[in-house]
Formats: sequence, structure tokens, C-alpha cells
Amino acid sequence: MTTSPLAQLAANGVSIWLDDLSRTRIRSGALRDLITNRSVVGVTTNPSIFAASIGKGDGYGDQVRELAAAGADAAKAIFEITTLDVAEACDIFAGIYADSKGFDGRVSIEVEPGLARDTAGTIAQAKELFAKVDRENVMIKIPATKEGLPAITAVIGEGISVNVTLIFSLARYREVIEAYIAGIELAKANGHDISKIHSVASFFVSRVDLEIDKRLVAIGTADALSLKSKSALANARLAYQVFEQDFANERWSALEAAGANKQRPLMASTGVKDPALSDTLYVTELVAPALVNTMPEKTMEAVYDHGIVPANSINAHYEDAKAILFAVEAVGVSYNDVVDLLETEGVDKFVVSWNELVQSVAAALEAAK
Repeated sequence: MTTSPLAQLAANGVSIWLDDLSRTRIRSGALRDLITNRSVVGVTTNPSIFAASIGKGDGYGDQVRELAAAGADAAKAIFEITTLDVAEACDIFAGIYADSKGFDGRVSIEVEPGLARDTAGTIAQAKELFAKVDRENVMIKIPATKEGLPAITAVIGEGISVNVTLIFSLARYREVIEAYIAGIELAKANGHDISKIHSVASFFVSRVDLEIDKRLVAIGTADALSLKSKSALANARLAYQVFEQDFANERWSALEAAGANKQRPLMASTGVKDPALSDTLYVTELVAPALVNTMPEKTMEAVYDHGIVPANSINAHYEDAKAILFAVEAVGVSYNDVVDLLETEGVDKFVVSWNELVQSVAAALEAAK
């Protein structure tokens, strides 16, 4: 255990979170096994994950039958099922949460993706999810859309810990940090214990390569092709530089002195999409202190099996990363166009998954009557 690549990753400052959850995983003991044997200290969920786990039906039959008997519709059933999974997972991680003083032992649950452009709706559902799960170590996921930014501030201001998701651009990440700091100031003004509030900013990695590489191949020049599979790491590394810069000012220092916690960067979408790339690329090449990496189990097992983990694979690469993104622009790929598209697609994909989940749960409820 102490010599595994995952244990080394944790020792080098990266919190390992699992990007998956299901009732079978919770109740079979498999989640506890990952804590013990894979250094896992948190869990993230999203609509696609719940669509996959609930769609399979494993472990949900009894609750579906109870909900059907009570006359629940699909939306109510999804709310009850997902919040129960998250509450049970929170209980499993309660010890880690206490030992880490709230930095880890976290389980995230996302507001409905259809609310991504609805500030008021996002705030209302975030509060509803927090109250329903009723665990201090839950994190409410809010997408980093323009409409999501004021919701982040408002929800943090209520003393609720937030996982900001679907971040693709460096400019938007700066706005997310600003929304978080404003939220901490609001929480302090509202009389909340700001030392209890934590947040992560989920910066999506692999999708950046997927979209930019597609455009580089279409351009087809030697210069363009030489840049393949380099943009995602460059973007993620520069995000870490933003983290270092934007929490190094007097405004933040005053809040930190009052007990506030920095919003940590979280690397998401770290499963490699291109089979030509190393299956550990977006983990072992993104190592630095105070970082979170949420991994699908397949990626986690790859790192455990053959990952080579450096002490730090971010801080020495800022100039290289800037040069790569500049070169990508120079050959004709618009960074702003890519990140705007990825945000829109990210929201749309979650909406599709949510609608599929609603349909499958509706069918299960009907079958259980």
C-alpha cells in the first residue's frame, strides 16, 4: 500500500477521488475497499454516472418499488435515490472528512443540468440537495456557466460547500475563483463559520485534447500535427498557475487569516480518450500540492498498476504550456471557440444523460406498480 503509485500520488499532495458511485458499490463494501487499497479519499458524481448506475438497476429495486407505491414521479424518484446514495457514501467517508479537517472525505452531487442557465433555480436546488443529504461532507456541484457564477457566490454565502464543475477556460476559472471569494465574504458577513466551507474547481482535461486535436488534424500541416495531444495538459497546468496567482493577494490573505480555505483545483475528465496516449497521462502529468484528481476506476487502476508518479509535474512547465497554447492559436485553432463549444456541449451532454435517466426511472416505476 505504501509503495503503490496511488499512495505515492497522495504523498505528493494529490487527493484521489473516484469519479463514480452506485448503490452496489456502496453496500457491497467495494467503496470501502478503494479507500483502504487505492488511497481514495472522495467521490464525484454527475448525471451521466447516475444514469449508468440507476439504469442498470443494481441495488435499486426495493426503493423503486417503495417510490412507485407512494406515487412518486420520475423526478421525485431520482431525487430520493441519488440523495440516498450520496448520504450513504458521505457516511463511509466521515472519518476521512474529520481527519482531513474537511478537505477530503467529500461526496459531490450535482444540480439538475437543465438548471445550468438558471441562477435562481440552481440556488434553490443546491439548498434543497444540501438539506436532503444532510451531511456536512456533501459538496453541491454547480456548473461554471455565466448563470452559475452568481449561484456559486450565493450558495457559498449560505455556508454550503460547492464543487464548481464544467470549467474549460482559464478566463472562466478566474471568474470561478472570484465567485468563490465573494461567496466566502458573504458567508462571513452572514455569520457562518467560514473554516467549515470548502470548495473545489473542476477543470476538465481530456475533452480539450479531443476537440483541439480534431481541428489540428483537419488543418493537417506538419506544425499543426506536431501539437497533437499537448493542449489539455498545457491548459490544466496553466489552471494551476491561476490557482497560485489568484489566491496570492491581500483580499484573500485577510479571509484566510479569518479561517477561510482556498478553493482547490480539481482535475476532471482524466480518462484518456485517445488510445494512442498513455492511459495514465492526465494523472501522472498533473501532480502538484493541494490538487484533486477525480478518476474513473479504469484510470485509477491503470495508475495503480503501472503509473510512474513524479514529485511535481506542473510547476516547471508554465512557459512550455503558454508556448503550446500560443502555437495552437498560431496554426489556426481558436482557444476561445474551443472552450466555449466544450462548455455548451458539456451542459448538453448532461441534459441528454438526465433525460435518459428520467425515461429509465419512469419505466422502472411503471413496471413496479
